Amino acid sequence: MNELTDRQKHLLLLIIRDYIESAQPIGSKRLVEHYRLGLSPATIRNEMSALTDMGYLRQPHTSAGRVPTEEGYRYFVSQMMHSAVLPEAIRNTIAHQFHQSGADVSQWMTLAASVLAHQSQGISVITAPHAEQARYKHVELISTQGRQVLMVLVMVGGEVSQQILTIAEPVSQERLSQTATRLNALLAGLTVDALAVISTRPDPLDQDILTLILQDMRRASSSSSGEIFTDGLTNMLSEPEFAESDDARRALKLFEERSTLQDLLARTTTNTNIGGLQVLIGGEGEWEELRQCSMVIARYGVPGLATGTLGVLGPMRMSYAKTIPTVRYVAGLLSDLVNDTIASEQQ
Repeated sequence: MNELTDRQKHLLLLIIRDYIESAQPIGSKRLVEHYRLGLSPATIRNEMSALTDMGYLRQPHTSAGRVPTEEGYRYFVSQMMHSAVLPEAIRNTIAHQFHQSGADVSQWMTLAASVLAHQSQGISVITAPHAEQARYKHVELISTQGRQVLMVLVMVGGEVSQQILTIAEPVSQERLSQTATRLNALLAGLTVDALAVISTRPDPLDQDILTLILQDMRRASSSSSGEIFTDGLTNMLSEPEFAESDDARRALKLFEERSTLQDLLARTTTNTNIGGLQVLIGGEGEWEELRQCSMVIARYGVPGLATGTLGVLGPMRMSYAKTIPTVRYVAGLLSDLVNDTIASEQQ
């Protein structure tokens, strides 16, 4: 693709910013009337024609102005990826909300999803922090009826597994509590690999519960991500470009098929550093559901301990200048929270 001149760069960025705000094709007349460019309409038309030939703009109709192409948006994002800054007042407001949320992981996720959806006016998606290897925190054993027992297993990082067990013979709550106390003392802070070689006292109930704990923790370790939280699903439907098309509904279907969404998040962040951002434009030829959308995605967490993913889905015409720094800032806050709370559990 041809190298852009400084004038073409300026015009392209101006056209894309204007289109993001107006959702209307941009013509030379609008540029002359709204901006002091010091250029004639004919010169602007020639430059817009050149940008169209180079693949940065397209002309929806013969008499219409131009709109950005996927390549145009990619150029726009590359130019402002590291320069876009979230205003201090917004940063302070978001930070204050998180500092009031306590240390409950589900509260962080719900709040982060709400903040991202509100600030971007898009659809937010967040996966809860997921340990690279499940680590034991504690277990509770609760007698329900007859030979049935509720086992509540909590892992470092906040992941919780609950299941009803049917044991060989009825056991009192007192004995169940004693078993849980012994196991909690024996297993606290251990990883799956460490649990696999642990031997308990010759109490068959202790051994049976240990076996079930190990099975649950292996399932948790093999999971690709934590629980998914979303917000702002109706924001997409209000965008003008989706008013009379199935593109928004096609994108929303992605959120109904959680396995597909998890695969997308995993594949796009596998080689991304903590705090690193990726911007997917038009599905990047891999996700047909997103062909008219863009997605800003980041990883958060603490390497070697627990990580998660967060992002915003919106129209290709999304406000990148606001969405990118918002995603980056919230990712940083969540990384701090993981470090302050989950890491401290292993001290």
